[in-house]
Amino acid sequence: MKKIVLSLAFTLIILPSLWEGSGMGLHAQCDTIASICAKHIMSPYISDGQQYRALLLSDQNAEFHTTFYGGGTYRIAACTGLKDGNLIFSVFDEERNLLFTNKEYRNASYWDFKVTSTLDVILEATLGGAQSGCAVVLIGFKQ
Repeated sequence: MKKIVLSLAFTLIILPSLWEGSGMGLHAQCDTIASICAKHIMSPYISDGQQYRALLLSDQNAEFHTTFYGGGTYRIAACTGLKDGNLIFSVFDEERNLLFTNKEYRNASYWDFKVTSTLDVILEATLGGAQSGCAVVLIGFKQ
């Protein structure tokens, strides 16, 4: 099995008070959303093993940093709530040039793409109309 090591660093905008105030309920909500979102990372894609999560209010966004390696084919899946199409995600290069946003594709729940050269990117997620929620972003790659 080809092993791909992804250098991942991420920053979360988390609402600690929500986590502390509601205990396990929010963890369970995020677990459920992550399980739903994982259905988009299926063969021929393999999960990178990371789950990028953030609790957001409607006026906030989450920012995750990662590296895509040249020659790789990737899938980004992004979810919130129990239905697809509720999370807006955008991909920027290091200079914050927009490379992709699912807003232009009716908030598509996933996006497939091939990277020709190694690229550090910023993944930004915002809620698509909800007052608050758990944003989950998953990344898969083809072997």
